[in-house]
Amino acid sequence: MDVFLIVFLVLGLFLFLSSFFTVKQQTAVIIERFGKFLSVRNSGLQLKIPVVDRIAGRVNLKIQQLDVIIETKTKDNVFVKMKVSVQFKVIQDKVYDAFYKLEYPHDQVTAYVFDVVRAEVPKLKLDDVFERKDDIAIAVKRELNEAMTTYGYDIINTLVTDIDPDIQVKNAMNRINAADREKTAAEFEAESSRIRIVAKAKAEAESKRLQGQGIADQRREIARGLVESVDVLNKVGINSQEASALIVVTQHYDTLQAIGADTNSNLILLPNSPQAGSDMLNNMVASFSASNQIGEAMKRNNQRPSKKVKKSDDFKPSDDYKNLKENEDLSADEDEYDSSK
Repeated sequence: MDVFLIVFLVLGLFLFLSSFFTVKQQTAVIIERFGKFLSVRNSGLQLKIPVVDRIAGRVNLKIQQLDVIIETKTKDNVFVKMKVSVQFKVIQDKVYDAFYKLEYPHDQVTAYVFDVVRAEVPKLKLDDVFERKDDIAIAVKRELNEAMTTYGYDIINTLVTDIDPDIQVKNAMNRINAADREKTAAEFEAESSRIRIVAKAKAEAESKRLQGQGIADQRREIARGLVESVDVLNKVGINSQEASALIVVTQHYDTLQAIGADTNSNLILLPNSPQAGSDMLNNMVASFSASNQIGEAMKRNNQRPSKKVKKSDDFKPSDDYKNLKENEDLSADEDEYDSSK
């Protein structure tokens, strides 16, 4: 008797405890009575009739993610592998549909993703697939929402997380990208070289301009110095021809001194005899004198009124013309004399 009482008490305690169960947060429990749907229980402590009611299943109400990898072909006949991530959840008011209408919801979602991607990607070229991947994701989400809402599922978001072309295609794309970057680098280098050449040319032009300006200033100062030197020599009784000859000879010897100061110079001046300086001075004085006489004779002739000269047997050259000829002959004799020396 005591044994039956103990068994009865234990069985009663077991039935009492089995009447209570808990449901976790973001979870729904399906209760069936003798195999027929009874109710949906939400989170918290719940009660059921032992033996009569049973827990048919639990439905996760959290957002779930399903990664689907699809291999398809683009419009330009390039095979690519795409990874599409689908985020979805069970609608809380449609737990019954989600539990009873679909046996394998993940397979259903995968099938729809395959169908949409293989319908959209073949319309695009490979470059467009990379650029318009968001459009593909939107198309997948729209199609899934239309199909899965009737089954109690809400599609939160769809993402194209990876686009992986064939390895040969990727290598070709990398080569094209490298060639394009090399072309851009070459264009920048060419532009840089052009800028350097233009800058160098401008610098050289400016240098030549300043150099020419310096040479002009130098010659101007030399001429000014020569004028002052001639004025000083004229004041002590030396005429302009002699002063010019003296200055030229002085510059001649200054040049010889400057050349001789350079130990590495191989320059030889011809003639290089001791009397070369005096010969040059004499020649210059004589040429200056002859040129002055010729110039004065030409001035006198230009000052006379022009007359028509008739051809006659008694025509005789004027004295000025004779003097001019004699001076020219004298200069020619002096030149021959200098060359014979």
